[in-house]
Amino acid sequence: MSTDSLRHNPFLDRLRAGDLTLMLSVRAARGAEVIRIAASTGHHAVMIDLEHSTMPIDVAAQLCATAADLGLTPLVRVPEQEYGAIGRLLDGGAHGIVFPRIETAEQARQLGRACRFPPAGQRSALTMVPQLGMRPTPAKTLNPALDEMTIVQILLETPEGIDNAEAIAELDEVDILAIGANDLTAELGAPGDYEHPLFRQAVAAAAKACLRHGKLLQLGGVGDLSIVESLLPLGICPLHMTGNDTDLLFSGAQLRAERFTSWHNSRNEG
Repeated sequence: MSTDSLRHNPFLDRLRAGDLTLMLSVRAARGAEVIRIAASTGHHAVMIDLEHSTMPIDVAAQLCATAADLGLTPLVRVPEQEYGAIGRLLDGGAHGIVFPRIETAEQARQLGRACRFPPAGQRSALTMVPQLGMRPTPAKTLNPALDEMTIVQILLETPEGIDNAEAIAELDEVDILAIGANDLTAELGAPGDYEHPLFRQAVAAAAKACLRHGKLLQLGGVGDLSIVESLLPLGICPLHMTGNDTDLLFSGAQLRAERFTSWHNSRNEG
């Protein structure tokens, strides 16, 4: 596939250039503080995770708009097959949608079309969006601008999804494929075993499909950087999830508690 036929925006071009791109997942936080922390700590993007949280769409949209104002790229992972949320999130400020557990090219095509205006898709028309400063904008300007800006990521989390990676990567509607490592290893009968031969074969197959069609492949769910490094040569793009807000809060709280416990015990021993 020619690069001329690919969608171009600063986020996608950054990944194609091989620049390290850090993304924070947000599940529990409901205020803009978590977005400001992401920006202050060198992240480039946030993923608002509606698949694994009870966060309402209104809050997700406000977090997306804040992220964009701070120079971050906001993506939203929607619940599985949640078609009705797509337009509302994009209208509210999301720059892209992450679709979990996609298994066929037809599923990916329909969801990708929901993210873009006719003739490329079926997104409903509107005139004012946060991405364009809430200025009333005619469709002939707004539609192509948002189509170029909007990122569609497809999560492969099952053997069937991997089997159809070639057909999914071929779609114009898709920009990034991603491996959902935790769900995929579980589906392969090796939960959490990222060194299992079947998992590595699956990553290699998806990477080959993406390379053939000029698409990006993200590896998600693997926190062990030595394993990530071993898979990078297959063609993994430099988009890395640093963690989610809940696990970072737990890690920070645990470290702080251990610090005070150690201090207390040393005083008593002395």
